[in-house]
Amino acid sequence: MFYSIIGRDHPDSLTKRRAARPAHLARLNDLQAAGRVLLAGPFPAIDSPDPGPAGFTGSLIVAEFDSLAAAQAWAAQDPYTLTGVFASVEVLPFMKVLP
Repeated sequence: MFYSIIGRDHPDSLTKRRAARPAHLARLNDLQAAGRVLLAGPFPAIDSPDPGPAGFTGSLIVAEFDSLAAAQAWAAQDPYTLTGVFASVEVLPFMKVLP
């Protein structure tokens, strides 16, 4: 089943986000290589594909896991979680309808 992982950034976490990004992307690339990622990306803090110093307010990952507990465990070990980029993380079951 798919699960949405919604991470909300701490204010002023852009420096931490940039530092943790390579490790964060490496884990996502592993999921993608296994064919488990539906979509993933950040929420820009402003209405722009390049928010610059405004940074981001969080991230969304929709990926396939064996269970809610497995998705929660994966999210708990994300570099953005471990380094304090995320102030909170919510994991919810997700049903793809379209496309």
